[in-house]
Formats: sequence, structure tokens, C-alpha cells
Amino acid sequence: MPPTIPGFTYHRVPVADGVSLNAAVSGSGSPVVLLHGFPQTHLMWRHVAADLAADHTVICPDLRGYGASDKPADTDGSGDGYAKRTMADDIVTLAHALGHDRFALVGHDRGALVAFRAGLDHPDTVTHLACLDVLPTLDMWDVLHGVTAAVGFHLYLMAQPPGLPEELIAAAPDAFFGHFLDLWTNDPRAIPADVRTAYLDACRAAVPSIVADYRASAGVDLAHDQADRGAGNQLRMPVAVLQQDWGAALGFDAAALWRAWAPDLRHSTVTCGHFMAEEAPADVAKALRDLLAR
Repeated sequence: MPPTIPGFTYHRVPVADGVSLNAAVSGSGSPVVLLHGFPQTHLMWRHVAADLAADHTVICPDLRGYGASDKPADTDGSGDGYAKRTMADDIVTLAHALGHDRFALVGHDRGALVAFRAGLDHPDTVTHLACLDVLPTLDMWDVLHGVTAAVGFHLYLMAQPPGLPEELIAAAPDAFFGHFLDLWTNDPRAIPADVRTAYLDACRAAVPSIVADYRASAGVDLAHDQADRGAGNQLRMPVAVLQQDWGAALGFDAAALWRAWAPDLRHSTVTCGHFMAEEAPADVAKALRDLLAR
């Protein structure tokens, strides 16, 4: 059995036709939903979730296509079934099923893209929004250029039509997913052996759905962001963004990119690696508490 978050109760909640999400829940008080990133599961929140559960109801799902949640097939190769709009709708339905009409939403990496989309599509439902170590899809594609784009090689690989990406990744899944676990952390101790094994096991079983999630970001997700930008839509709730200093490394102003979407923004950079909820959980928990107090 994969590890679980101690003290949390696990639920399996239907959110769409043929799709149920695995979710860990604990605590009481105003609800906070925590969405994991790639190549992880809800377990990435184990430290932060335990902290917040002291005075909040904390919900940690596995996203559609990841972990122990259902993984519907991307039957037409469009990625539409893994559009962030669809995945955001999953999370709203999940929270409602658990009794919460309004909630704060926090996402890391891929989960942050789902959270971002939920904030735009469901502004009366999402009370506060935090996005960790990501740029909105439209801005992400804009800033990647030249040799610096090599840092995002996996984005281009998984954007390809169905077939080749899945075959290549499935041929050496532990090497592929393990590469990011190794490269993106500044402190390998932050992901102990049992958790690393759980991440790799989960990814190995989810190659097609993970690829479909990324493929959507080169298609339908980008189109949704472009439509919102054209319409002048913005995030109306208080927003916090924590990320590594990508701007200094790649030559752009990350805070300015985020502020175009989020007028009520607090943007800060971190010195830890990408997996900040595991490498610096106390700092992340404090930042989230500061956001929730706004």
C-alpha cells in the first residue's frame, strides 16, 4: 500500500461521468483545497496539510489522471478530457460533494494551472488562490525561447500527437519521472524513499493520462487563456504566488506577468527547490496562512 497522510480520512468521490477522485480530508474550519503537481500525488502536501488542518478543513485530492484517481482515456488525442477547465470543474464538484460551496484553493505546478483556471471560471466559489512555482499557460509558452527552452523539454515532448510521447516515456518511466524528482529538488532528503517510490509507482501507471494533461496545455488550455486575456478577465480574489526566481534565470519579470492576471497579488520568490511544500513546508504554510488572513 502507498503511504497516506496520517490523521486524514480518505474518500472516493464521483465528479463526472465515469470519473472519481481520491481525496484525503482532515480538520475543521474554513475549507482549503490543495492540488499537487507533477510528478507527484496528493502526498506532496503531507506536511503543509497537517499544519493547516489544525484550524481549517483540508482537502487533498489526486487530480484526474494522477495517483489513485480515475484516468479516463484521451480517446481523440485532443487532450480535451484533461483541459484545466475540466479538471477545475472536477475540483469544484469534489468540494461541493464534501459540503463546501466556497473554498480557498492552492495548487503547485500542474495543480496550480488547475487552480488558476478554477479561479477564472469560478470566481464566486474560490475565495483565495495560491499558485506555487508556475506561470499561467499563456505566459509559460511566451517566455520559453531559444536554448533556455531546454529546461522545458518535457513540455514539447508531451505536446506531440498521441503515440510517440507515450511510447518513449513508457519505455523508461522511472528514469523519466525520476529525472524531475532529482533535478528539481535542492534537498533530496525532502522526498524520502517510500514517498519517491509512491510517486514513481503512480506515474508508471498513468503515462497516457499524464501526457494528455500536458498535451492539453499546448492546445485547449492555451486557447482558454488567450480567450480570457482577450476578454480582459482577471482573478478577482486575493492571490499569492510563490516561485523560484525563474525571471532572473530566464530573463522575464514573473511578478509583472502574474499581476496582469491578478490585481490583488502578493508575489514572492523562494530559495528552495521546485518541491517547496516538501523542502520548506513551514515557509509554505506561513505564506498560505498569510493569504487566508486577507
